[in-house]
Parts: sequence; C-alpha cells; structure tokens
Amino acid sequence: MTKLNIRSKVMGLSLATALATSLGGCLGYDGDVYRGYVIDDKVMSQVKMGSSAEQTLVVLGTPSTTSTVGGDAWYYISQKTERKLAFMQPTVTDQRIFAVYFDKNKKVQRIANYGLEDGKVVNFIDRTTPTAGGETSFLKNMMQNLLRFS
Repeated sequence: MTKLNIRSKVMGLSLATALATSLGGCLGYDGDVYRGYVIDDKVMSQVKMGSSAEQTLVVLGTPSTTSTVGGDAWYYISQKTERKLAFMQPTVTDQRIFAVYFDKNKKVQRIANYGLEDGKVVNFIDRTTPTAGGETSFLKNMMQNLLRFS
C-alpha cells in the first residue's frame, strides 16, 4: 500500500466516525413530553360516584388545582407535547383535565374527563361539549355582574 492509499483510508474512516458520532445523538430521541398529572385509565375507573374526598385523594393523589367557586371540584391537568427533532419547537398534541366534582357532604357527585378536540373542550366520559352558562368561570361572572350594575 502506498502512503496515499493509507491516508485516504484513514481520512475516510475518521470522516465516517465523525459523522456517526454526530448523528448518534439523534438515535433514541423521544420527542414526547408529558407534563402535569399523567392520567391512567385504570386509576380513573377506581373513582366512583359517592366516594368520599379522602378515598379520591388516596386513589388519585393531590390535584393539580381545586375550585371552591360554585361548588367544590378537583382538577387533574395533563399535557402531552411532541417534538419531531431535538431543536424544533414542541407542539401540543393532547391536553386533558380530569375533573372530580363533590357535593356539600364531600362525596363524588360527578366525574368528567375534558380534552382538547378540534379546538373545543369535550368531556370524554359522556362525549358532550359544555353549554354556555353550564360551567362559567369566576372572572366571567364577576365581569358580567360589574357590567350589570354600571
């Protein structure tokens, strides 16, 4: 072998090694990121109507947030984002809110699993979209009442 052949083989081998090393970081990249409460269908099915708040807390754990305006409710919020490549901006592929509503005796009155489907909030348990006025926010009520007294 000549020195030129040896150099070209070493150069080709080092170039291949550099290319494989730089692309090696892309292997095994999982672009799915889950944030918040990871909702498990088996765990959700353990929450039954009439269960106490303590039983619900044992089964589901601490809620992401709670509401005491217009009734007592616990919300377990989750979001899934996906990124095609490590340097790309993530996109939201799924958002869910598992809501547990309690009556005055702290018993489960209603359960809902809300998600983002075609830009609208949909309850995945009974497949309904909330109607206007059904579940209004505190700020919306406050603004409407302020305008009424003006």
